[in-house]
Amino acid sequence: MKRSRTVPLPWATGYGLARTLLALGTLGTLVFSDAATLFREVATVGRYPMCQGVNSAGAFCLVSDDHYDAMRWACCLVLALAASGWRPRFTAIPHAYVAFSVFTGIAIPDGGDQITWILTLLIVTVALGDPRRWHWQPAPPPDGPLSKHRSRWALLGVSALIVARIQMSVLYFQSCVAKLPHAEWADGSALYYWINNYDFGAPYWLRPMLEYVVDHPVGVAAMTWGPLALELALAAALLMPQKARWMLLPAGVFFHLCIATVMGLWSFALAMCAGLLMLLTPLGHDPDFTRMLRRTPQLSAVPPKKDDPIEAPVMAGTQP
Repeated sequence: MKRSRTVPLPWATGYGLARTLLALGTLGTLVFSDAATLFREVATVGRYPMCQGVNSAGAFCLVSDDHYDAMRWACCLVLALAASGWRPRFTAIPHAYVAFSVFTGIAIPDGGDQITWILTLLIVTVALGDPRRWHWQPAPPPDGPLSKHRSRWALLGVSALIVARIQMSVLYFQSCVAKLPHAEWADGSALYYWINNYDFGAPYWLRPMLEYVVDHPVGVAAMTWGPLALELALAAALLMPQKARWMLLPAGVFFHLCIATVMGLWSFALAMCAGLLMLLTPLGHDPDFTRMLRRTPQLSAVPPKKDDPIEAPVMAGTQP
């Protein structure tokens, strides 16, 4: 009898939302920072962009100093197209190139720029096989087994998403264990110093409330050890059932939005929220945003299960 093997189709609106968040994070950095801020001298390091080795392939190394702003806006156009969701297979490589150029070229990169570059590079493998006009469209259900060409792209896309999941799991594990040797994190007082730091601490309008919390032992311990527990749980998410991952998703998003509000790291927050979507949602997850936006949703005899990814036979064989 014939036996078919199935794999979730990776071309769904779930991964499309992650693409949009990654593009918006980099877009915000370029739109709200001028060339004088992004490209300048850094003490003991040198002037950015540092066009040496592989970094010389970045977009800002291709133009002279007086054309940095023009290149910055050209990159913004690429990011806007990627964020819109138009033609993922055509915009994925330019998006990854811009992410690389920003991470290697600006004088003020952070961890969000690095994870954006890594995730956009992995997403290229998914997007190159994406047949849709917009990444907001639901994945089209396959009519029978996929062709060998489509099967290869589907397997490559799923493999890239799995690598992205492992990357996010390792990232959260490293973030947690790297803090433990420091006495301030071990004794629960670290957030007291972060909240009251004048360079990276809370904004003035939020500081009175947060200072009231961190001035109490229970409050500062909860704010210090709570993120460690959440990061450890996110690191172990791949070992959990999907129901537990759904519960971790809003907690992780809220955690990164709090960091963005307190420390102003919005591009970092958007990159991490994109990573959370890739880590915690099912492979091939398709929320079907177009149906959510309809005023009068159409009724069907058998409503689809939103959490179930669309699967397609990718290989067929015979077994006696």
